[in-house]
Amino acid sequence: QVQLVESGGGLVQAGGSLRLSCAASGLTFSSYDMNWFRQAPGNKREFVAAISFTGGSTNYAEPVKGRFTISRDNAKNTVYLQMNSLKPEDTAVYYCAANTRESRGYDYWGQGTQVTVSS
Repeated sequence: QVQLVESGGGLVQAGGSLRLSCAASGLTFSSYDMNWFRQAPGNKREFVAAISFTGGSTNYAEPVKGRFTISRDNAKNTVYLQMNSLKPEDTAVYYCAANTRESRGYDYWGQGTQVTVSS
């Protein structure tokens, strides 16, 4: 049974930092590209960042470029999202998702972790 479990969310003031983690189990983690998405109330789920299965390639949505950093530790089956210079508009539920290069869409999703940024 595949599980993706996010953690590290919370309440932070604008300008602060948080580090999200997504621990994976039940899959060959090093074979999957990993992604972070977020969904704010009333909004569609949106892409935040992605990292290739080797960790050699990353991609970011424009609103978070220069502030967020995605990384992974294949030995720990974990992907991270370091979020700096947080803004109130970053408030959302953050989800991790896994996909292979052959996938049509995303194969697995976590349950999400709430990030709230106060002004």
